[in-house]
Amino acid sequence: MVLRSCWKSRHKNSSRPAPRLIRAGLAALFWLCVTQLACGSGAVGETKNVVQKDAEFDVTYNDTVTSENQTIYAFNHTVSRNKTEGVRVRVDVSPQNLESTILFVVRQKQAVLSFQVPLILRGLYQRKYPYNHVGRTLCQPPTRAASETQYFFVDVSTLSAQGTNYQLRVSRVESFTLQTDKKFTFTASPSQPQYFKYVFPDGVDTVIVKVNSDMNFPCSVMSIQDIQCPVYDLDNNVAFLGMYQTMTKKGAITVQRKDFPRNSFYVVVVVKTEDEACGGPLHFYPLRPDELIDAGNRTKVLDVVVSPAINSEVYVMGMLFCLGIFLSFYLLTLLVTCKTPASPYEYGSFGEFGTLVCLSSLPPTERSLDSVGRSRHESLSSVEEDDYDTLEDINSDKNIVRTKKFLCVSDLARKDKRVLSKKYQIYFWNIATIAVFYALPVIQLVITYQTVVNVTGNQDICYYNFLCAHPLGALSAFNNILSNLGYVMLGLLFLLIVLKRDIVHNRALVRNDLNALECGIPKHFGLFYAMGTALMMEGLLSACYHVCPNYTNFQFDTSFMYMIAGLCMLKLYQKRHPDINASAYTAYACLAAVIFFSVLGVVPQSGIIFCLLFFWFLPHFMPDSLHFLFLIISFLSVHFCVPDAGILRRMLHIIYTDCIRQCSGPMYIDRMVLLVMGNIVNWSLAAYGLIERPNDFASYLLAIAICNLLLYFAFYIIMKLRSGERIKCLPLVCILFTAVVWGFALYFFFQGLSTWQKTPAESREHNRDCILLFFFDDHDIWHFLSSIAMFGSFLVLLTMDDDLDTIQRDKIYVF
Repeated sequence: MVLRSCWKSRHKNSSRPAPRLIRAGLAALFWLCVTQLACGSGAVGETKNVVQKDAEFDVTYNDTVTSENQTIYAFNHTVSRNKTEGVRVRVDVSPQNLESTILFVVRQKQAVLSFQVPLILRGLYQRKYPYNHVGRTLCQPPTRAASETQYFFVDVSTLSAQGTNYQLRVSRVESFTLQTDKKFTFTASPSQPQYFKYVFPDGVDTVIVKVNSDMNFPCSVMSIQDIQCPVYDLDNNVAFLGMYQTMTKKGAITVQRKDFPRNSFYVVVVVKTEDEACGGPLHFYPLRPDELIDAGNRTKVLDVVVSPAINSEVYVMGMLFCLGIFLSFYLLTLLVTCKTPASPYEYGSFGEFGTLVCLSSLPPTERSLDSVGRSRHESLSSVEEDDYDTLEDINSDKNIVRTKKFLCVSDLARKDKRVLSKKYQIYFWNIATIAVFYALPVIQLVITYQTVVNVTGNQDICYYNFLCAHPLGALSAFNNILSNLGYVMLGLLFLLIVLKRDIVHNRALVRNDLNALECGIPKHFGLFYAMGTALMMEGLLSACYHVCPNYTNFQFDTSFMYMIAGLCMLKLYQKRHPDINASAYTAYACLAAVIFFSVLGVVPQSGIIFCLLFFWFLPHFMPDSLHFLFLIISFLSVHFCVPDAGILRRMLHIIYTDCIRQCSGPMYIDRMVLLVMGNIVNWSLAAYGLIERPNDFASYLLAIAICNLLLYFAFYIIMKLRSGERIKCLPLVCILFTAVVWGFALYFFFQGLSTWQKTPAESREHNRDCILLFFFDDHDIWHFLSSIAMFGSFLVLLTMDDDLDTIQRDKIYVF
């Protein structure tokens, strides 16, 4: 009956609460009714002394409460529709009285707030932290009247028979409403959270709320909540409503007017009871489950600034700038194509001239027109690749080739061109199939990630640069997605360039042009098509990753980078070894193994399997050169496992069989220099991995692949020049331009605006403002420059050997 009367007496004079607030209101009413019932209000056989006092603001009330008396403080204040005023209740209890709990219940017109002192807050593993100083801001619902007087009551009661002293003070909060672009400084603690109101000014649809502090710890939480009661401002309930994120020194949340129907919101700042969420130390376990832990001084000084975000014009300018940059490459390519002289076999009139040049470079005794015609006939025959080596004359040719100290391209370009062309086209079709089946689940997953972020409001799920994250629709960081457009557009442009060259070359073959048949590096475009497709997929998957960048989906951003590095190395090798290059199935299987190891390298407790795969399984299924590369990579995982005697024996056996027993004088000095440099670079990278133990194993593995690619590319350029070949103007300009762009791109890449290797709060310490058009940050510029640099690198590979188009293949050296 008492509970029912309590419910009726409080529900009769109040409006119906919002659906999402029913649970909190009922809980507060329940505690109030239980308190009154336990203290004897209306109970049979027990008398309780209830005293009501008219109280005033900014007056400290020192009083004592026992189980036999209850004090009610009555306050009134004037509320204006055009002015929001905060009211804050502060309660202090002497540390000697922490064993006696006092219940404070604040009854307002549309809300009830209750809390106990000492306030017990729970941390990780249910650790209990008592606080005897509590400060809470009262929720102030909006009023429809121009001005009205509102009353609220503070009820103080306890079940302890021993008298407990307390201090109560109610005051108005100055600067409760935040002003645009005006910094406001305040202090907060776990038992004294703070929140303030912000109202959207006219003409501003989006703002960014920035909370900063000079103190790393204690760990804090900033939250954006709608104007409604109750306000969730404690560590154990701040995540119930709105958007929130943990922070140490920096925190920023972009807020849009459309998400708040009252055109205003609360900025809530809560100091957590523990620091583990922000990367702080882990506290000890309590000896007893009910043991209270002294939290120490966890007061933090912070400041908050609310600034207008960019408007729609900046969005349009950013998109036009992005499109303009990459469309200019299309225009530049068109101009270069129109002004560049035709290739020796592009048109029929140039075909005969090219033939004369090609044949005139050879002595008549070494090559005759009959042999040229016979080679042309063989190249156009319908011989299958699998049947080619069964011919007796081929076996004799192999023996002759093996006795040559210096091989030429003609020695390794004997297979049927049509068969090889189909073989290398498989690279393109395979990577296209991989792209489709890889991209579809990735897109579905990142849509789920973004939906979870939008629904839960948890801003710790994704590692954005929150100081330069511009939302559009459901996307939280549209600018990071837009900047990946360059990979797609330039990848498509490269495919068009390759397609043009492929068409011109096929027309020359149809005309039986001798330059196309017998001169220059054999033209196989399958790998180039695969490279262009990989560049486009890198843009798509990088955009998917930046929808919600975090630890679990980082592989989306790096998988096709491995593909690009591997395809470029294969293309460099194919240029001088067209007949013996790896098949598409073998190449993609090895790349899949590398991606698998990159994932395995970051999985805990996987080091033993990782080492065994490298040292025992892979050597039996790979050639020595490829195993050497994987052997180098395997040393990066030594810190994941402890080598045993078997592994050491295997290492010594490899060193003995591959180095000591077969040791002899180097036959090819240039190749020896490459191997020495490769050993120095790779062992240095391995030593770095053992010493530093990088957390980002996938990026570390990618760095190794890129370093080896650059080393092989430098070797190719040096050997090309040492062989008497030259580099034409166009590829030379591409090399210089690409080197400069790569340098600037890497500078912006290493700025490190966020990192999922740390906690979200620690990652936000690296956040920085936009630096380009108020729309793009350093990482966006990395996307711009790296896409341009990759496109330039592909052009270098495509045009680097154009100087050989009129040189007979038996005069082009293999290296």
